[in-house]
Amino acid sequence: MPIFEYQCKACCHVFERLVFSSEDEPLECPACHCKDVEKLMSAGAFRPNGIPTGKGGFAPPACKPSAGG
Repeated sequence: MPIFEYQCKACCHVFERLVFSSEDEPLECPACHCKDVEKLMSAGAFRPNGIPTGKGGFAPPACKPSAGG
């Protein structure tokens, strides 16, 4: 069951919610009880496959030749 991050469009409050797959109920902001919320892309959900370049990007890992090949 994933934890998603949401932001209220009315008061800009950011909150997390454990979401069950069978849950289709509209979300509500815990701060102002507004139902106009949007799902955010959290940093934990994104995992690049590569090596940091130092310029804000990622490069693919370098291939090493196999020994005895």
